[in-house]
Order: sequence, then structure tokens, then C-alpha cells
Amino acid sequence: MQQNLSAKLNLKPATLAVLIQCVAVFTVLCVTWAIYWLSAIIFNLDLTYPIFTLVLLQALFAAFFSHLSGMASWWRWIHLGFPIVVWAMSILHIPNTFYLIGFIVTLSLYWTTFRTQVPFFPSRSVIWEQVLSLLPQNKPIRLIDIGSGLGDLSMCVAKARPESLIEGIEIAPLPWLVSVVRAKLKRSRAVFKFGDYHALDFANYDVIFAYLSPAVMHALWQKSHAEMRPGSLLMSYEFEIQGVPPSSVISHDDQGKMLYVWKIP
Repeated sequence: MQQNLSAKLNLKPATLAVLIQCVAVFTVLCVTWAIYWLSAIIFNLDLTYPIFTLVLLQALFAAFFSHLSGMASWWRWIHLGFPIVVWAMSILHIPNTFYLIGFIVTLSLYWTTFRTQVPFFPSRSVIWEQVLSLLPQNKPIRLIDIGSGLGDLSMCVAKARPESLIEGIEIAPLPWLVSVVRAKLKRSRAVFKFGDYHALDFANYDVIFAYLSPAVMHALWQKSHAEMRPGSLLMSYEFEIQGVPPSSVISHDDQGKMLYVWKIP
């Protein structure tokens, strides 16, 4: 439903999130005013609302509207927590410097999430081992992790496959910088690039690993299908491509998350 709503309104998820918060504020005002008016007319009561009650209503309505609009589940938690966190920080009188530092760190971490629709999703070691087991054997390969984050997967593969060229690309500056420093300290052969994976030519790679978001999977498939060579592998952790059956699906835990693999025909 989110995709339909976003398409009709031509909104990015971040813009839709702001709109939802505004609608939630308006709804809280309407509901509280209606209750106040009814209680005054019918029961002759003069109601007052504790500020936390209004904040909690704002959080609940925003999370509910996020669900109705079809936003990803993690957006609902953001909508639920945002008003409460803002209220808590306002009554704690936190210095302005804290907000500036938080803004800089958040900007460096999530950077163009509003445009790419890909938040920071770190993968886990069990996934790295599964990726290793699926790689072509007995020959050097070239692999790239698009949205490489802190670089763990790339460095793990580079250590296990020293004869191969292993790369990562990240658009957010802070994770990219951390991955570069970590690779230097660990003397890893993995190479980390700063930039957007859309600028890459996928024909240069034997294996592409992605841990992105549902919003970009269709576009990722179009680029992969158009550019990757026959026999190359596209791997996606957790997020599948609607309408494109994977060559294989691997489950690694009881959380229902899968590793999807497509072999380019």
C-alpha cells in the first residue's frame, strides 16, 4: 500500500513520515477538543490533559497511520518513539551541543536515506558464512557488497578468498570511513568505495551482495538483469524481488529472514 500511496502523492518515505506526524498532531487536537466539548456540554466537566497524555496519543496515532499507509515496520517504531523522545529531551534540559552532535552523527550515518530509501542495515556473521559457501570455487572472483556499511562482510570474504577482488561501496560517509579505517587496521585486502552503486557497471562483477530495502529491489533487479553477465550471482539478504523467483532461498535462523540468490541467465 505504501508504494501505491507514494506513487499517487509522489512522496519519498521521509516526506511521507513528516506528513504522517502532522496528520497525527491534527488528529490529537480534534479528538481532545471533541472529548473536551462533549464532557463540558453533557457532564459539565472542565477537562485538562497532562502533556504526556497528548504526547502518547501523538505517538500512537502516528504509528497507526504509518501502518495504514503501508510503511515498513521499522518506520512504525520510529513514529512511535519520536514524539516521546522529543518530549523527554525537552524536560531534561539537554544542552544544545548534544543536539548538534546527534544531528552530525545521524547525518553522517544515514546521509541520503531520504533519497535512496535504504537505511543502515548491518548484516551478521552467519550471513557472511553463507555467502562464502555460495561463491564459485577454484577460481578468482570479483565481488561487491552494495551498501557495505561497516565493511564486515567484505573483510570476511576477502580474508577467506585472498585470490579474489572483494569490494564494498557505501553512500553514507560515516560507515564508509569506519570501514576504510577498519580495513587498514586489520590489513584487509577488501577495497571500500564511497559513492552510489548506481554509478557502477555490474558487468564487472561475478557476485553482487545487497542488504538494502524493499523499496529499491525492483530497480536493483532491472540494473542487475541488464548489466550482469550470464552465470553471475545476485544475492539479497532478507528482501526478495517481487515477481522474480530466486534460483535458491536459504534460511539461517528462526526469525524468518532469508538469503535470496538469483543466477543471471
